[in-house]
Amino acid sequence: MRIALVIPARLASTRFPAKPLAPLVGADGQARPAIAYSWAAGQAAAVALSATVECVIATDDDRIADVCTALGMTVVMTPESCINGTERCAAALPGLAAMPDIVVNLQGDAPLTPAAMVADVVGLLAARPDLAMATAVVPATPSVLAHLQADAAAGRVGGTTAVCGRDGRALYFSKSIIPHISPGTTPIEPVLLHIGLYAYRPAALAAYVAAGPAPLELQEGLEQLRFLDAGLKVGAARCAAPAWDMIELNNPTDVPLIEAELARRALAESR
Repeated sequence: MRIALVIPARLASTRFPAKPLAPLVGADGQARPAIAYSWAAGQAAAVALSATVECVIATDDDRIADVCTALGMTVVMTPESCINGTERCAAALPGLAAMPDIVVNLQGDAPLTPAAMVADVVGLLAARPDLAMATAVVPATPSVLAHLQADAAAGRVGGTTAVCGRDGRALYFSKSIIPHISPGTTPIEPVLLHIGLYAYRPAALAAYVAAGPAPLELQEGLEQLRFLDAGLKVGAARCAAPAWDMIELNNPTDVPLIEAELARRALAESR
């Protein structure tokens, strides 16, 4: 099996402009651009996958390309017209060395993604021919749920949650906290944190681009909703929560939280 691991990166984020280049201090005390940590996550995932893996940064910005190239990353330039990472993955396909069987989208704002999670998502898609794409969810820990609730209370758009059917298919994704939990009740299902990680079949990417933006995709600002709107089946790999909190780089306030998790992860992996 041939896999392309694509890391989309752009500067024009409305919530956090230039976040791929935002400095994050690692466990060694050195500051590196955020995209470097996503690249490291991609390299670790490539080792974990039993396949031929080509890893690239997909961007439309020369500043990102220059930084990534200087740090030894492989860059594929894509059009400015791509409105999200999934479209950018589709646009990157002609620039790859060979057409892959599966395309993995490891988002540049999810530097804490563990390699095992990438393997779980790829494994789900490979095992389920009925799925057009697959993604990852993890039960939100109390601290992650508190982080989501704090963002909501402050009017910030934070992480994404998901609800799934009993067959493992994703039913909906939202930047609100779903499902609703009535005060004083014990939830039947935990809140599932959606991780910025996707695996697609190339044909599904072509169908996605052909479908064009869906109203709910635009309203929520969640690219994966286009698959659901188009009637394409999305699998959700329910992954075990790692030893660190899965916080994405959505807002500048997330920087110290991610830096703390980078240090905590390094400590957990050293034991």
